[in-house]
Amino acid sequence: MRLNCKNPCRRRAGVFAWILFIGSFVPCATPGAARGQQPPQQQAAAQALAAPIVVDHGPNSAGQQAKHYVILVSLDGFRYDYTQKYDAKNLAALGSRGASAPDGMIPAYPSITFPNHYTIVTGLYPEHHGIVGNAFYDPARKQVYSYHDPQAEADGTWYGGTPLWVLAEQQGMRAACFFWPGSEADIQGVRPSYYMKYDPKYPNHKRVEQVLAWLQLPPEQRPHFITLYFSDTDSAGHAHGPDSPEEAAAVHEVDTEIGRLEAGLAKLNLPVDVIVLADHGMIKVEGDWLNLDQYLDASLLEKSEESFIYAKSEADATKIYDSLNGKSDKFRVYRSGHVPESLHFDGNPREGDPLVVATGPYLLRASAPPPPSPAPPNAAANPAMMGHGNAPPVGMHGYDPAHMPEMKAIFYAAGPDIRTGVKLPPFENVNVYPLIAHILDLDIANLKTGPIDGKLTVLQGVLKNPH
Repeated sequence: MRLNCKNPCRRRAGVFAWILFIGSFVPCATPGAARGQQPPQQQAAAQALAAPIVVDHGPNSAGQQAKHYVILVSLDGFRYDYTQKYDAKNLAALGSRGASAPDGMIPAYPSITFPNHYTIVTGLYPEHHGIVGNAFYDPARKQVYSYHDPQAEADGTWYGGTPLWVLAEQQGMRAACFFWPGSEADIQGVRPSYYMKYDPKYPNHKRVEQVLAWLQLPPEQRPHFITLYFSDTDSAGHAHGPDSPEEAAAVHEVDTEIGRLEAGLAKLNLPVDVIVLADHGMIKVEGDWLNLDQYLDASLLEKSEESFIYAKSEADATKIYDSLNGKSDKFRVYRSGHVPESLHFDGNPREGDPLVVATGPYLLRASAPPPPSPAPPNAAANPAMMGHGNAPPVGMHGYDPAHMPEMKAIFYAAGPDIRTGVKLPPFENVNVYPLIAHILDLDIANLKTGPIDGKLTVLQGVLKNPH
């Protein structure tokens, strides 16, 4: 971390003072909500919550201070039809005021948390940005990246592409992340000016309050690009299924927070565009876990992670393919170089070889996990950790969205730059990146990491000023 100021500690303390001062005066957007009045024990717990981490990149440049703001909100696992299915009034109202995709936004394959969150903020398919799973092996590094390894998650050398917060900071615009996969990593030597270490127990309403507090910082310190993340709908979907009362309750919980955010923004009188989306959908699974090692010789494997298989050699990859091919109607097998182009998941060594793709809502893994051991901290509340133990989950995702529409996610956008009443056909989530870059007037023509996969033309129609 590089702090570019003559007196880092004084400057850092000044920013913290503003954050904490403003945060204590952010009004509750829904005074009648149960969370409006907390018992003493919960108040004490709230006071113990971690403060944002501040990285001093200096003030917003004069040009950036004059620009609009974007808040990018992820509701993990919020399937495209949940708004109507569970009557999410605040999300429906957001869509009416701006743009929406009634038939869903299409996630990248595999339709899981880390790859898709990182695709959304880089405009790259997972095969190009490198975060191909929640956990995977890199044959060149001889290392495993895992969502529950804080050291790997914070290591920026795993991440390709230029995330939106890095893009903003590189161009003199301050950014803030209240949780987002990759936001804790030092990517290209850059972290956002304000960010949080992931804590699934951090109260949702406090997350919203912090975002509103960031927007009340002085203009030179105020972030113009902000991420906000909620995991409720994903956790409920895994544990209880997409059609459960628990999922309905989770939808209403996050919808309430969207209403809280909108009410708070209305009082600030700032030109803020709000984009609410999800990384993937959810479907009820069929059957128990299917362990792939029952069909193959495990001695041929260099490594396996989740359903990814890494052979020791090209010859071994051929033998493994022959062992798996045609053995079950629950999956198809592809050699590297022969994966269907529509998956955009071919040629990156981190994807393994051969690649096994489920044909339905089936639970595939390379092998059964070791005997049960104590669960990792916060495992029950961490959506990325759900459904990978011995007991099968009720709901799951990760499947090919072209053959399973339940994988599609929500997309809503409203604000001063968004036209009213736009209904979008399904589109790929790689196209969100150029949309946000355009709203913030950030240059993506000459990225150090090369061209992106997304195209502004796909979502240009939602903009009031598309050129």
